[in-house]
Amino acid sequence: MPKINGNEIRPGNILEHNGGLWTAVKVDHVKPGKGGAFAQVEMRNLRNGSKLNERFRSADKVERVRLEQKDQQFLYEVDGNLVFMDTETFEQIELPADILGERRAFLQDGMTVLIEYYDNEALNATLPQKVVCKVVETEPVVKGQTAANSFKPAVLDNGVKVMVPPFVGPDEDIVVNTETIEYSERA
Repeated sequence: MPKINGNEIRPGNILEHNGGLWTAVKVDHVKPGKGGAFAQVEMRNLRNGSKLNERFRSADKVERVRLEQKDQQFLYEVDGNLVFMDTETFEQIELPADILGERRAFLQDGMTVLIEYYDNEALNATLPQKVVCKVVETEPVVKGQTAANSFKPAVLDNGVKVMVPPFVGPDEDIVVNTETIEYSERA
């Protein structure tokens, strides 16, 4: 595995540090008036979700890890686990439902999910960036209320609440961004 200098760490990099696998969430390059420059890195553990703030000087070497990415199809949920199938080998794996966090509500039957592996251990699952959902309930349109940036609350078919523009009504399909959990456009 390649070693990189402490000042080469970028957000999204996967690092092996203190015997664990960490993803760099936020990186600030600090150049104090006295002493050498360093990178202040906020990291999240891929296995247990704990956070760590660490300083890396440019002379520090850190192990950068590349994860293997596979597209897998969601089949069903059983006993708090999500069952996915590899679309090439048809092998099935079970992952804990909390691997998706708050985005779990957007998982739909047959959806293709990107799963990242490290030595055959599934560490991360990513939903498609945009998902189509149906609006179940929202406030009625108020005539004349067309001020810019006026949004109203809406409940989706998966129970998630999002803010939508005034022209969106009940039983309409909308596209939701799964990264920000916000309204994107009409479907």
